[in-house]
Amino acid sequence: MPFHLFPTLTHASLPARFTYPFAYTPHQLCVKAASEVQAYVALQQQWHDELRLGKMFGVLVAKAPDGQLGYFAAFSGQLAGMALHDFFVPPVFDFMQPDGYFKTNEAEITAINNKIREIERSEAKNVALKHFYQIKRQTDDLKEKYQTQMKTDKQRRDSMRSAGSLSAEQEAELVRQSQFQKAELKRLKAKWNEQIEAAKAAVDVFDNQVAALKKQREQMSFDLQNWLFKNFVFLNAKGEKANLLQIFESSTQPLPPAGAGECCAPKLLQYAYVNHYTPVCMAEFWWGDSPKQEVRRHGDYYPACKGKCEPILRFMLQGLSVDESPVLARAVAQGGVEVVFEDDWYIVVNKPSGMLSVPGKINAESLVDHLLRQRPDLASASLMVVHRLDMDTSGLLVIAKSLDAFKKLQNLFETRQVHKRYTALLNGRIPYPVQPLIHEFNEFPHPVGRISLPLCPDVADRPRQMVNYEYGKEATTFYEIVGYEDGYTRVSFFPQTGRTHQLRVHSAHSAGLNTPIVGDDLYGTPAMRLCLHAAELVFVHPFTQQKVVFCKEADF
Repeated sequence: MPFHLFPTLTHASLPARFTYPFAYTPHQLCVKAASEVQAYVALQQQWHDELRLGKMFGVLVAKAPDGQLGYFAAFSGQLAGMALHDFFVPPVFDFMQPDGYFKTNEAEITAINNKIREIERSEAKNVALKHFYQIKRQTDDLKEKYQTQMKTDKQRRDSMRSAGSLSAEQEAELVRQSQFQKAELKRLKAKWNEQIEAAKAAVDVFDNQVAALKKQREQMSFDLQNWLFKNFVFLNAKGEKANLLQIFESSTQPLPPAGAGECCAPKLLQYAYVNHYTPVCMAEFWWGDSPKQEVRRHGDYYPACKGKCEPILRFMLQGLSVDESPVLARAVAQGGVEVVFEDDWYIVVNKPSGMLSVPGKINAESLVDHLLRQRPDLASASLMVVHRLDMDTSGLLVIAKSLDAFKKLQNLFETRQVHKRYTALLNGRIPYPVQPLIHEFNEFPHPVGRISLPLCPDVADRPRQMVNYEYGKEATTFYEIVGYEDGYTRVSFFPQTGRTHQLRVHSAHSAGLNTPIVGDDLYGTPAMRLCLHAAELVFVHPFTQQKVVFCKEADF
């Protein structure tokens, strides 16, 4: 039985509403449940090597029909090649039975793959290909030799004509030779093409077999995938049912991604609903090493993924009283926007944490909305934010008052002519850089290091970014350790590029500083706020041509 009781806890410990799964601080009941799961997992030596590579686990605190309080546990995907383990809830749909429909069809698709490889690597196809290329080379050589001879003969005929005194019979003979060679070349080309086509036909026999098998494989894979999507049927708290195809039909990606429905959160909620347990709160944690591309820290809690889980959980949570999104809570109307500088072309403001730079997906006012509400006299200006800060990042932002001003300053940002300094508080102590930079940062009292990790979006879990050396764009950050404060590290960042979440990933990733920024609920752990602040901007004013320096230090 996978329901694990809390014998010493009372209902007074329960949260008022269920966890918002995409941004949360784990409830104390979830922390207690997770610690028990971690203790259990640590004892399973047979899983040691697999778990060292990393896996997501989840816990769901629930009330049983008889009122007892306990929790369920789950793991993402499979564990030790299996979807079923006694300690954990079963999958939403177990398609891994050895003789079941999925495995049988998967074996047939695998057999087709093997047949394709067998044909493509066969000696018979290799012989046919060699013969084809041999005929092609031979005919190309003969064609080249014949055309060279035709060119030589033409030069000879041209020389004879240039010498003059050719009789009519001689001129006619020269014309006949030219016409014969052209006709002969046409005949030879037809002959050579026949030889090439015959050799190619022998190769096509194998290519056509492969093409037919690939088409069969594609149809079988499509049919199997749709069978799988239709059999992943989810419940919500209202007792309603929907399969993956129905759930994703109205999402931004109509076709469910691979692995949808196999994450912890859907498994946990499904088991609770099926067995009439009442969900109380939920949390997911990472166990093991961090993947090379993503930011995952051993033992840390993480929100449910957006790409696979958001549409599913949006359906499954219907009927439950769920916490408000902390993102929305942070985006409440602010009292005002501090204007640091203003002239005829630009306004420099100090954006508070929790405010959108520009309108986004959530229904909240942006920086310009706030400024216009505060300054009605700016209603006639064409206000445009020149650059952006993450919603939870505070600090200096420049707003242009016209399209011309916007384009001129944006060009300075794009060509990296704007000096930017950020202040951040990291959740731990980091060492000074081993090989500090010495060039333009000589004026700073502390050594300056360099982080270079290419970044690209995690398409399965936006807005998260990932490190990817193949598809990522260049992202470089210089950093200075300012000092240590009660186990934290205060740093100054000098980004040389402006990628999304660049400073957050460069801080948290194991190949970067391996220490997330305080309050980073995407790459670290939540707190009252994200301790990242755009403290300084330096550039040459596009209209006055004077160097301007804007500075507003962090209040954390």
